[in-house]
Amino acid sequence: MSLKLRKNLRSWTVTIILMVIGLLCIYPFIFMISSSFKISADVLGKPLQIIPDKFILSNYTDLFGDPYYDFAQWYKNTIVMVVTTIVLKVFIITYTAYGFAKIKFKGNGVLFLILMSALMIPGDIMLIPRYSIFKNLHILDSMWSLVLPSCFDIYFVFMLRQAFIAIPDSISEAAEIDGCHHFTIYSRIILPLAKPSIVTMVLFTFVWSWNDYMGPYIYISTISKQMLSVGIKLFTEGQVADPALQMSSATLVLIPILILFFFTQRYFVEGSTSSAVKG
Repeated sequence: MSLKLRKNLRSWTVTIILMVIGLLCIYPFIFMISSSFKISADVLGKPLQIIPDKFILSNYTDLFGDPYYDFAQWYKNTIVMVVTTIVLKVFIITYTAYGFAKIKFKGNGVLFLILMSALMIPGDIMLIPRYSIFKNLHILDSMWSLVLPSCFDIYFVFMLRQAFIAIPDSISEAAEIDGCHHFTIYSRIILPLAKPSIVTMVLFTFVWSWNDYMGPYIYISTISKQMLSVGIKLFTEGQVADPALQMSSATLVLIPILILFFFTQRYFVEGSTSSAVKG
């Protein structure tokens, strides 16, 4: 066997293996979308059938027409919660990171180190203390019990601080000489230059908040106030379990994430790597 043939054989082998792995990765999504157009009996009865015997749209219309599921309300609740979280989080996290990165004050490093030490605390340990705090604040069974914890994400304070540190101080100093205050420098200079890192934070926040199950399950008890992640679980329970509705609801839940990632993917790698600078 010649060297060229051996290289081609190796290349084709690697390609085939990668294609098989890729198909295994995307098959659950293909199964989900395909099953959303099947009758319930065929979802589990014919799992390998990609093209349904008959395409039906009732799995989607039933989601919005059945008062028991209230899928439209769950969708609205989740969108409002996620948008509110992102707006508040972008301001709180970026302004905090700006303070640590660009404002020189006594104890800056010590305070930041104390803040970072909180990253070593497992999030699950905080569930019960948060429940007690939210109960005393009278925000249980509301979206604020989901919004507030996400707005004080220490990891993103670190990530944005590193991104801001990478911006030369000479730019801020020149703006100060021209009479700009800290908020003007922050809003008109630092934020535009750190756009990739901010978009990365928005993308992660959207996905985490949109898919969060534990928070809504623990803190929200009224069914009409629930989020999608908990609401769609009703399709798997008891006599109302319907695999076709599970697949159609999961497909609709996935669409916003795909759209957001499609429009922000060019910032993703740049924003994720921009924090890899010395602090």
